[in-house]
Formats: sequence, structure tokens, C-alpha cells
Amino acid sequence: MRAEEPLALAAPRAGGGGGGGGGGGGGGGGGGGGGGEAEAEVPGEERSGGSCCSSERLVINISGLRFETQLRTLSIFPDTLLGDPSRRVRYFDPLRNEYFFDRNRPSFDAILYYYQSGGRLRRPVHVPLDIFLEEIRFYQLGQEAIETFREDEGFIQEEEKPLPQHHFQRQVWLLFEYPESSGPARAIAIVSVLVILISIVIFCLETLPEFRQEPKGVQPGFGEAALPGDEALLLPPPPPPSGTPPPLRPAAGAGPFFTDPFFLIETLCIIWFSFELLVRFFACPSKPEFSRNIMNIIDIVAIIPYFITLGTELAQQQQQKQQPGGSSNNGGQQQAMSLAILRVIRLVRVFRIFKLSRHSKGLQILGKTLQASMRELGLLIFFLFIGVILFSSAVYFAETDDPDSLFTSIPDAFWWAVVSMTTVGYGDMYPMTIGGKIVGSLCAIAGVLTIALPVPVIVSNFNYFYHRETDHEEQCQYTHVTCGQQQSPFSEPKKGDSNQSLSKSEFLEAEDLESMKYSNFIPPNNQGYKEKKMLTEV
Repeated sequence: MRAEEPLALAAPRAGGGGGGGGGGGGGGGGGGGGGGEAEAEVPGEERSGGSCCSSERLVINISGLRFETQLRTLSIFPDTLLGDPSRRVRYFDPLRNEYFFDRNRPSFDAILYYYQSGGRLRRPVHVPLDIFLEEIRFYQLGQEAIETFREDEGFIQEEEKPLPQHHFQRQVWLLFEYPESSGPARAIAIVSVLVILISIVIFCLETLPEFRQEPKGVQPGFGEAALPGDEALLLPPPPPPSGTPPPLRPAAGAGPFFTDPFFLIETLCIIWFSFELLVRFFACPSKPEFSRNIMNIIDIVAIIPYFITLGTELAQQQQQKQQPGGSSNNGGQQQAMSLAILRVIRLVRVFRIFKLSRHSKGLQILGKTLQASMRELGLLIFFLFIGVILFSSAVYFAETDDPDSLFTSIPDAFWWAVVSMTTVGYGDMYPMTIGGKIVGSLCAIAGVLTIALPVPVIVSNFNYFYHRETDHEEQCQYTHVTCGQQQSPFSEPKKGDSNQSLSKSEFLEAEDLESMKYSNFIPPNNQGYKEKKMLTEV
């Protein structure tokens, strides 16, 4: 590859014709000269019927910088702009006998090297990434070359998200799974977020003392305060002394649980969650993949406690109808166990807050960061474990001679070591002797160093995922969304696709082509590209 002045490719053929004609007289020479002038009107490969001779060369002019290469070099990739004679012929200049491209000059070094090396694409250091990608697309190197180049540049290839085959099923899936696909999808996402927030607020408010009033005639028994809103599930009070009338309890059919406002609001939220989950399940393209998705598992776990609580309440009321009298000791123990299990199940409702990550890019970035930093987090926990063992043992033996010591054993000192190494320091346990204070100082310093070591790696991972997400959003502004299927701005254009948005270079290129075809073509004003961009923004 070398940059130089254009070579007169047709001149040797013209001289040959003139020489042959010269043997027959001056008229033959003139005829030969005329033949050479006619050959200069079309590219050499077009004259030969598209056959690319190994010794035939051509000149490519890139904004005034000329390159010379062989036709067989370009014919290695016949599906590209330079490799296909029918595609590159429109850029041929018959007056200069060269191909002229008004494109970025530094990028063409790498483009020509792509042909010479058989498919290796290397971006020049001084060429920006977006400009080089536009050049790749202009020269039509193909989507495979773009993907290989992006991998070499350090981009992680995004997984293709499959869509259902049926049209109606695909529309429903896009409506509930991709909020950015349309306006109604955004509205459904907003409703889902509001329902999640209401459910979380209700979960917190029902534990306030103001909302834990017991119905009249019910004496508080074991565990009543720990489970608000479940008065019918509470254990019976201890038996009254002899001669005392039994306490009054509401009738079994009163059902205060089902008239509780918190229960009614919770029921409405569960109806929405269940409807959303079922619709997404029946509309998803792959049922096994849907069942293995962690977000869908969280959705299922978030609604299960409601149905378990509802079933337990119905069973309890049915049992009260069948046995209106007091329960035995065995029944009370079973009820206490079921009540403890129910508390744990109701606690699972707090996982609904993770449903927000489906609609929050920030939470998704945080989750990807933690997933990518599992090794560093594992090292952090391992270092903390070693430090806790060392410093809890040291402070115990340093304080063992003090009668007022708060460290009664090494396991008791674990808590102090953890809060000291994490620089929290609650102050409930502290050393009193000089040796214990020295150990505590070393513990705090070691904790700061231990925590600070893996933090830069985690921050670097977060920055990587954050910038990748922002870059993806910037790319999407040039993409027109049709039925939720986004086409990358760096992918090959599809035939007959009128909805594909144009980049600035493509828009200007279209103007140049129109001006070449029609002499009286007047290009639009400079605002045309901006108007096009506004119309095609997502």
C-alpha cells in the first residue's frame, strides 16, 4: 500500500493500440489513439467483463489522498463496497481514471489493510471510535467484521433477546417486558412501580403501634404484637383462675382479618402482581428461560406469602367454627409453631423492593457490578474472617485478667471485632486495659486497610457498566423502534427498510448521490439532519 499520484491505467493499452496502428500507417495510429480515449470512459474491470486479473491495478482517491492496490486484493471480500465492481462503479471518475471517495482519510489505511490482511481490522489510534464505525458501515464490511472489531476494542457483545413468533404474543411481551418499546408500555411500567411502592409502604405502616389496635373483647396473648393484622391467628390467653369468667372473643364469622384496610390494599396489589406475572409467563418466548430468570423468581417469592397467609387464615376460621371451645395444649403448640412460620413467610414480602430493579437502570447496574465483583467480595469476606479470628482472640486474652471485662469468651468478642474492623464501633463492648486498647487500635487500622483494598476494583467495575449503559442509550437515539425490535446503528441496513434512521454522514452521502444523478438537484438546508434525527429519536 502506498499513497501517490494516480497512474494512467488505460495509457498502456492506448499506446499498444497506437503501435499496432503505426505499422499500417498514420491512420492506424490515430485509430489506436481513439481507442485509448474510449477505454478511459469505463473502469478496466468493467471492460473485461468483471474478470479481475492478478496484475490489474486501480487507484482509489480518498479526499485527495491516492492509494493504489490490485483488484485481486479487493476481490477477497466480494460482498463489500470495494470488492463488488457493481457497487463501486458509481464512484468511478472517468476523467482521472480513479475511484473517488469523499471520506475520512486516516481511516482508509485500516480499511485497505482489512483487504490486504484477509480480514484483520485495526482502528488507527488517532481516529475516534464513532467515526471509524461509520467508515466500516460505509464500506459495507459486514456485521461480522463489526462484531469482531467491537470485541477487539473491548466491548462485551450484548446477548440477543428473543421475541415470540406470534404477532399478538410478541406485542403483549413487549408491552410488559420492554417499557421503552412504546407509550402504553411506559404507562404499564409506571403503574407497576406505583403498585410496588404502595405495597412496600403498606408493609411498613402496618407495624406502627397506631395500627395495631386489637378488637374489643380480645385479650392480648403470646405473639400478638409481633404479627399485626392477624388477630384471628393469635394464641389464646392463659387459662383464667378459678371463679373468673372466661374472656369474651368475637364470633368466628366476624372475620376482622378480611375487613382490615391493610389486607384490602394488599389484596389489590397482589391481584396486579399475579396478573402481570401470568401475562408475562404466557407471552414469553421461552417458558424454561422465564422460569430460570432471577427477577421472575423474585416476583413469585413476593406473592407467595399472601396466599399462604390467606390459606392459614381460612383454615383457622374453619377450625374455630368446628371447635368453638378452647383449644388444648397440643393445639396451642401447633398454633404457636404455625404462627412463627407465618411470621417468617410474611417477612419475605420485603423482597418486593427488588421488583423495582426491573424498572431501574441504576439497580441493574449495581447488580451487574456485584456479580462481576464476586471474587473481590469473596476476598474481602475472607480477609475479614481472618481478622475477626485474630483480633477477637487477642482482645480476649488481653482482657481476661480484668474482672470488669466485657469479653467473656472469644465468640463474644467476634461482634466487637466485626464492628471495629468495619469502623462502625457501637460502643456496647470496648477494651479497658492498655493491652486491649492496643489490640483495638490495630484492629481498626487493619479493618480500614482490608476494606480499602478491593474497593477500587469494585468501583472500576461500576464505572465500566455505567459508561456502557450510557453509551448504549446514546446509540439508541439514532435507532427507530419498530415493534420493540431495535437495530443497531452499526448493523447492515436491510433492503426495503424505510424506518431506518440515517447518520449524518449517510445523509450527506445521499445528498451527494442525488447531486451526481441530477444536475439541478438542490440539497436541503443544514437543518435537515437535525429534523431527521428528531423524528427518529426513541
